[in-house]
Amino acid sequence: MAERHIGDVILKVEGITLSFGGVKALTDVSFDVREHEVRAIIGPNGAGKSSMLNCINGVYSPQSGRITLRGQTFAQMSPHRAAEMGIARTFQSLALFKGMTVLDNIMTGRNLKMKSNLLLQGLRLGPALNEELRHREFVEHIIDFLEIQAFRKTPVGRLPYGLQKRVDLGRALAMEPTLLLLDEPMAGMNTEEKQDMCRFILDVNDEFGTTIVLIEHDMGVVMDLSDRVVVLDYGKKIGDGTPDEVRSNQNVIDAYLGVAH
Repeated sequence: MAERHIGDVILKVEGITLSFGGVKALTDVSFDVREHEVRAIIGPNGAGKSSMLNCINGVYSPQSGRITLRGQTFAQMSPHRAAEMGIARTFQSLALFKGMTVLDNIMTGRNLKMKSNLLLQGLRLGPALNEELRHREFVEHIIDFLEIQAFRKTPVGRLPYGLQKRVDLGRALAMEPTLLLLDEPMAGMNTEEKQDMCRFILDVNDEFGTTIVLIEHDMGVVMDLSDRVVVLDYGKKIGDGTPDEVRSNQNVIDAYLGVAH
């Protein structure tokens, strides 16, 4: 993998504790993310990985701890503030508009960037039309980048699963995020689809300079893609370091790597 220029810490997660009723999803979890790196979060099912992403982008509000993004510290983030600060997210279960085309699905990722009011947008008048054309041009660039030109006008529901995942990535990229949270982007894919998605993730990181936080179960993928890995087990952090350091960490081996996958 080509050496990338990893920058300073842009995201700090400190002492995050999250409970649902009496059940602790996360207990005192701390780690950081550096600019331009690919940072993986791994662990068995139920380890708290998705809950961690939900705290970072404001879907969940932790009971304690804080999140610092580019020097601004929050006891809790809100989804709208996270989006405004350049955090985009994909989900395990695809939240795409199945009846809408690939192009229109990716265009929904531009909503935050649109300045004209909804009435003008709906009527496509004057400045709103010019603005929409600019956004459409940006979206076409993403479609070319993800090699889905042939499906621009296809309703997303008709596409195979691997391509739907690619559209989901495209919609997140349409927000022009500086920090991209990917929740199991390769779940349910065959080997060829995984290889394609790996390539796109590395290209996003490389060409757009996007910092990526990634949840993934496939250990081969994690070891190939990641600069650093944080390991959760039952909501607690049990390992943190380079892929090689994590691979040789006895706590991690016992909790995770010792299990046949």
